Amino acid sequence: MLSISLAIPAFIAGVVFLYKGSDILVDGTSKTAMRLGISSLIISVILVGFGTSAPEFAISVGAAAQNEADISIGNIIGSCIANLFLVLGLSAVIRPISVNKCIFKREFFIVLLTTIILVIFSYFGLLDNYHVFGGIVFLLLFSAFIYFFFRCAKKERAKSQKFEEGSLPKNILFIILGIIGVVLGAYLLIESAITIADFLKIDKIIIALSMVAIGTSLPELVVSAMAALKNESDIAIGNVLGSNVFNILLILGASALFIPLNAIHAMDHLLILLGVTIISFPIFYTGRVISRIEGVFMLIIYSLFMWYIFFL
Repeated sequence: MLSISLAIPAFIAGVVFLYKGSDILVDGTSKTAMRLGISSLIISVILVGFGTSAPEFAISVGAAAQNEADISIGNIIGSCIANLFLVLGLSAVIRPISVNKCIFKREFFIVLLTTIILVIFSYFGLLDNYHVFGGIVFLLLFSAFIYFFFRCAKKERAKSQKFEEGSLPKNILFIILGIIGVVLGAYLLIESAITIADFLKIDKIIIALSMVAIGTSLPELVVSAMAALKNESDIAIGNVLGSNVFNILLILGASALFIPLNAIHAMDHLLILLGVTIISFPIFYTGRVISRIEGVFMLIIYSLFMWYIFFL
């Protein structure tokens, strides 16, 4: 953990890495998609979603390995809620986000189904008393998710009639460097946030649901905001939806292999996550665009969630 005197410099350095890393990540993603003849939505769900979920993986799996169940599951719940309403809300305020019709048929349905499975497994103790079994099932479902999207990418590539010229290795290098930048930036911000929270003596579950969750969602936030600014709506949305599936199936699945996640005691927050996911559907569906007004509404809802966990 950082000393309190280093927390502010680490925060500033984290912002710089996040900004520059997200900038080249978005460019590398869109150019790689064009070069391969597949949609940037597919690339962002699989590759960018994985990259921006790296901080959540490090925090939650690391916390599980250290027997810190509250931080492990609290971070994922808070991060998924932040992805949907903080990340997309702020991105929409920056620039309205057009919603690809494929979102409703594929990505959003998968996210909703994944969230429902998480709530059901938590309610019946499959992440607590039978946590190893639950973790294995989650990892198997994650493998099926990756297989499905690789097949989608293969079909899109086969149907594509033209491919963008350019250097594929260079574009992939941009993606790798961008992911390294956002992960390093997030790490610095997370460490500074935890140091400040510990100095102020805030409870671990509150830290996990708020400061740590926001910190681990910063890659998604900066990448989606940058994508919205550059009118790359598929990247802005695909990054968030892909990240939520990675968070639940891969990260909680891996975490559950170590310890019971105490999920039943987080049921109120899990139900909030399910409610937020359901509310997202009409926001995506109306006019197939997330408007600035809807973005403000999402930010207000997220602010109310923050108020709830701190004061109720």
